[in-house]
Amino acid sequence: MSTTLFTAWNYEVSILEFVAAIASFIGVYLGTTGKRITWPWWVLSSSLYGVFFYQVDLFASAMLQIIFIGAAIYGWFGWAPTGAVPGTISTRNRIRIALGTLVSIAILSPVLADIGAAATWTDAFILIGSLVAQLLMIYEKYETWVLWLIVNIVATAQYLSLGYWFTAILYAVFAIVAILGWKRWRDSLSH
Repeated sequence: MSTTLFTAWNYEVSILEFVAAIASFIGVYLGTTGKRITWPWWVLSSSLYGVFFYQVDLFASAMLQIIFIGAAIYGWFGWAPTGAVPGTISTRNRIRIALGTLVSIAILSPVLADIGAAATWTDAFILIGSLVAQLLMIYEKYETWVLWLIVNIVATAQYLSLGYWFTAILYAVFAIVAILGWKRWRDSLSH
């Protein structure tokens, strides 16, 4: 599936990257609605992006896709058939989560450098930040969308700097979708 589907901005978009991007967009958008059907789309898109990221030496991003698949299975069984019922986390737990995230990034970055990853600090942030955001999503916490917004902005910058234009555009769209999800889930807290 590494066959070129089309060329954009002198970048060859493979069938694999294109299908992964479409499946990812569908899954992320469905997540903003709180519908349980989001999770099978995460499995599909994560499987495809796992292969893509491995092929381009973004090892942390590839590993993240395996975590996403496991989280999607857990989310499918964890959410009610009617969908998510968003809640919030305490300020104390927000601080703990932020500190744990930063420490984990600091530990992972040198490991990525040692194995020759295409990116270190940004890819470590994308991995750890996404893992935390995914856990918050599974547990139906509206703060997930704030973290997704930050992760998507960092991912957009990383993929642009590495020349993966199509995936960069997808993550820029994800940043906008995260704002939509944040608003939808936040509004549901008041009902």
